[in-house]
Amino acid sequence: MDDKQRLKRNLWMFPLGTVGRDMVYCLFANFLLTYILFTRSLTNSQIFAITVIMVCARVFDALNDPIMGNIIERTRTKWGKYKPWQLIGILSTAVVVYLTFNSKLEGWSFIVFFGVMYFCYSITYTMHDISYWGMVPSLGSDADARNMFTSRATLFAGVGSTLASICIPMFTAGSSAIGGNAATAYGVIALVIGLISIAFMCFTIFGAQEYRTYEKEPAPRVSLKKIFSTITGNDQLLWISVIFLIQQVGNGLVLGGLGSSLIYFEFGYRGGLYSTFSTVGVAATAFLMMFYPAISRKLHRKQLLKVMMVVAVVGYAVMLVFGLMGGTGMFRFWGLTIGYMLSNLGQYSFYLVGMISIINTVEYNEYKHGTRDEAIIASLRPFLTKMGSALIAAMTSLAYVIFGVTKLTNQISELEQEASRGLIAEAAKLDSIDAVIASASHGQTVGLLICITVLPCILMFIAYLLYQKNYTLDEEEYDRICAELKERA
Repeated sequence: MDDKQRLKRNLWMFPLGTVGRDMVYCLFANFLLTYILFTRSLTNSQIFAITVIMVCARVFDALNDPIMGNIIERTRTKWGKYKPWQLIGILSTAVVVYLTFNSKLEGWSFIVFFGVMYFCYSITYTMHDISYWGMVPSLGSDADARNMFTSRATLFAGVGSTLASICIPMFTAGSSAIGGNAATAYGVIALVIGLISIAFMCFTIFGAQEYRTYEKEPAPRVSLKKIFSTITGNDQLLWISVIFLIQQVGNGLVLGGLGSSLIYFEFGYRGGLYSTFSTVGVAATAFLMMFYPAISRKLHRKQLLKVMMVVAVVGYAVMLVFGLMGGTGMFRFWGLTIGYMLSNLGQYSFYLVGMISIINTVEYNEYKHGTRDEAIIASLRPFLTKMGSALIAAMTSLAYVIFGVTKLTNQISELEQEASRGLIAEAAKLDSIDAVIASASHGQTVGLLICITVLPCILMFIAYLLYQKNYTLDEEEYDRICAELKERA
């Protein structure tokens, strides 16, 4: 197979693999806390324990992700160094996700079980996430090809997360909930998404073909010192890691649970409305991800971010204005939704640029130190994403406690549990939940609104300033480094 045929094949087989993976990630990162809050009655101490578990698990990933990257670098099999971990990781992740959403435990027994499952998820998801994104540099070092792989994979990831964002609230809340209650619905969805993730990952495992230039080099030792020196010895990697983390936290606050709670409290406990909000909100990002390679030829990354920063600020302003309006009409709902679409367009452009900026530090590392260390560097992206999700969970839990939202969700979860045991009819459950939601105060909804508009806008602006000032590996510098590396070869 010649290079052109391989590129064409890989541009389909590699991106398809992440559709199911991102459905899993969406379920676990964006709906796990919602699942817990709406299916369990929790005390503040139990909410605090869940938050601590999430943060500790992500701190554990601080070692786990780079170590996994180092292990992948050492792996030498006839299937390459990435695919064995993609297969092991996706199978074990599907099992962990199913068990997590199908537990009948309550109280502190559930908290202990949740802690074990959350740490297991951190390990299993890391296996296939790092090995998946770590494969990008082995698919092609040409800047245009790398832009195509990254943007298309991000597009397909967006397809997966969007499908999950549509289906999960639609079939877990309101009259369309599978089984008539949230607990049963989440259990079924976890099973279906787990199977889908395995099926789609097979496209990458059995279809994508990499350039195994790394096989010419001896396998490196698994070394914490090597991991530490690779990360700390690459100033551009350090800067983009800080920038990417700040942006990820701001980007995820809406979908991390605060957005769904605001929509439920303002417009009713109907999953279809939140599905519409989240779907339309990410729709515009598909355009950017499809046409980013063409845009990147005309507009450099820092110029693009300047434009998209303005777009995001306008979007957050629109959300804030419509959010502060009174009433529950659809005009107000669509104002919030359009505002979110604009803000999300800006945020996703930053996410895409951030991913490419991390990957481009591979050549920078080779230029400075003589080694590419692809998997170790690639491990930073999933670690930062997961660390960001932990901070989002902590901030979400804190907001719930500060604004007294858990008092309302505990009442809703008690009604959901009664419905799952057949103690009340579905219609009576929905009427009672509507009464609970109607009791939410104006201060509670305004607090949630500020958390998903003002706070993300500030974080994105900080990340933007840091990128413009400190990330020097722009298009011209990257091309210069690649040209010098060719001369050295």
